[in-house]
Amino acid sequence: MSRLTPPPPPPQPNTILDDRLPFFNQSMDLVQLPNPPTTRTRSRTLADFLKRVQDAQNDAPPEPLAPPHHVLDLSSSSTTHPFVLSFSNLTYSVKLRRKFTFFPTTTVSPPDHETKPSGTKTLLNDISGEARDGEIMAVLGASGSGKSTLIDALANRISKESLKGTVTLNAEVLDSSLLKVISAYVMQDDLLFPMLTVEETLMFAAEFRLPRSLSKSKKKARVQALIDQLGLRSAASTVIGDEGHRGVSGGERRRVSIGIDIIHDPIVLFLDEPTSGLDSTSAFMVVKVLQRIAQSGSIVIMSIHQPSYRILGLLDHLIFLSHGNTVYSGSPANLPAFFSEFGHPIPENENRTEFALDLIRELEEQPGGTKSLVDFNKSWQLKEKNSVQSQNDHKPKPSLKDAISASISRGKLVSGANGNGKNSTAAVSVPAFANPFWMEMAVIGKRSLTNSRRMPELFGIRLGAVLVTGVILATIFWHLDDSPKGVQERVGFFAFAMSTTFYTCAEAIPVFLQERYIFMRETAYNAYRRSSYVLSHAIISLPSLLFLSFAFAATTFWAVGLAGGSSGFLFYFLVIVASFWAGSSFVTFLSGVVSHVMIGFTVVVAILAYFLLFSGFFISRDRIPPYWIWFHYLSLVKYPYEGVLQNEFDVNSPRCFVRGIQMFDNTPLGMVPETLKVELLKSMSKTLGMNITRSTCVITGADVLKQQGITQLNKWSCFWITVAWGFFFRFLFYLTLLFGSRNKRR
Repeated sequence: MSRLTPPPPPPQPNTILDDRLPFFNQSMDLVQLPNPPTTRTRSRTLADFLKRVQDAQNDAPPEPLAPPHHVLDLSSSSTTHPFVLSFSNLTYSVKLRRKFTFFPTTTVSPPDHETKPSGTKTLLNDISGEARDGEIMAVLGASGSGKSTLIDALANRISKESLKGTVTLNAEVLDSSLLKVISAYVMQDDLLFPMLTVEETLMFAAEFRLPRSLSKSKKKARVQALIDQLGLRSAASTVIGDEGHRGVSGGERRRVSIGIDIIHDPIVLFLDEPTSGLDSTSAFMVVKVLQRIAQSGSIVIMSIHQPSYRILGLLDHLIFLSHGNTVYSGSPANLPAFFSEFGHPIPENENRTEFALDLIRELEEQPGGTKSLVDFNKSWQLKEKNSVQSQNDHKPKPSLKDAISASISRGKLVSGANGNGKNSTAAVSVPAFANPFWMEMAVIGKRSLTNSRRMPELFGIRLGAVLVTGVILATIFWHLDDSPKGVQERVGFFAFAMSTTFYTCAEAIPVFLQERYIFMRETAYNAYRRSSYVLSHAIISLPSLLFLSFAFAATTFWAVGLAGGSSGFLFYFLVIVASFWAGSSFVTFLSGVVSHVMIGFTVVVAILAYFLLFSGFFISRDRIPPYWIWFHYLSLVKYPYEGVLQNEFDVNSPRCFVRGIQMFDNTPLGMVPETLKVELLKSMSKTLGMNITRSTCVITGADVLKQQGITQLNKWSCFWITVAWGFFFRFLFYLTLLFGSRNKRR
């Protein structure tokens, strides 16, 4: 492809245009820039770019305590350290689930190489090859051929117990922790926060992946250069969008997804069908960007369904798969000779890849399948391998240590030059994470608040639900009196109020479910720690919980006529905060366990109903059967419910709730005349040997608590236990993320 050479622009002070990215000076269609000097053999890297930015913008020097950013001048050395990712004999099989059928059916048996008699299906069958930096390797094949499986195998997304074969980088087996740092994986689906702009999305990615030693201005310059490189300047201030909010186009969204994974200039880049769902122009622009990334010194491995003629011209190495078998591996230029020797020459005016895919599809439908093509490819590869080895016998083969060290010195992995992490392979030390956990927490919190602030309707609906519930309760239980009925109404009010706080927390279910796959993508390659995510979301949830708690407490406390004054209101407010905290933590934990919104809502509603049932409101603790008493102590509603009851009935100045003449209320004797009730009290006094008049206090607040079975814990113990439940479920949520969100196939 010919390179466009526009006339150089006039010199301008403080320009950084010609040193923007490691792959910025390659020929491009999106942004035309001056050509690099002809004396360079490799385009400038991020180190050169950062150094030029520092000189041009006269940034302030970093703080004395910050680790320095190492940038080495390589102008005096022409030695290159290429990377070679080799894979050999990759085999991966999965067990098939037997389907139960009432009536036997006649089916056509699949080819022998696809399904084995033992009930397993082979998705990869002895796949071998290698990918080099500066090149794009594309994996092609029909749906179900094993393209995505091969990408996952190379990216260490298949458990070692299930995957057979070896994957090496520069002839050394890659450690999983090191691969996370030096590589990136772009999923087929665009998983982005909908209400963030393109620039904000890339800036947050830069804050995650670039080290703290880089100044804010350098990170911004990196993002601005990347926006120009990806052709996103016109959409920089546009939100990503979703089904309910209009945003960027599909091609722009795909380039943003690539941008957030190349912000730190990875050595190895994996992509699962990056052109899926795009028109031909957008697909070509995406692959053009990937070509520049490869030419900057990266290994680019991608799966693609059916590339166009223009895209085919950008690819350097092709692997065609059919039912997990390699049917061709080599350069696009060798396709005509390969199929010509196989006996199916490619017509001159036909797209090579379309012809190959159509031929593979025709062979798959025949009884013998593609076995003949697989066998022919093996003999072809043996002949090609001998010729390539004879050419490369005298070429230097750098070790992984030397290659990574040289790559770091050129600017890649700018966080690794002075790393003190634990991950090491071949004596190469690269930090597992670019930033400390407190900085990760700050960035995660800022991103979540920015995204949620642009959707105020979500918090508004929750606040409206709390206020409406509070107003309804306040009007129904308006100024309760100190009578036997007042006692029952108070107990009912507290039970409903405390359970309402937990049910209101159910809206937290879709929050993590919507972020689950974004979280899995980011943590799979060490953008941040799982603990940082859990702590950050716990902290940023507190302001909204405090506001909701105050709104509910202020709406109901004085309207219902609860006791305790200002101190009573403070404890009532704190118990509601603790209830919201425990409920939110419990629902967040469940959202980490379940994978579907409707299932999550069903489980939450059912469990909260059980909590209310065993809280002690419907049946006191003394009357719960022994085999269910354990559930009573696990009930989240029990502790705040008992706490507010004690706050109401166990006060310093005891109140009387049942007097002598009120003893007959709620009984059949309640309808008799008052004079007869007085006579009955006199008779009872004689019988019992004690004076009971119409105004004698019979039941106090302490007696009410005994009747309800609340005798084991004081109100502050109930409060702290409720708070502890919240921390416990947050810890369980962390464990689910630690062990349940590992994005690997079994």
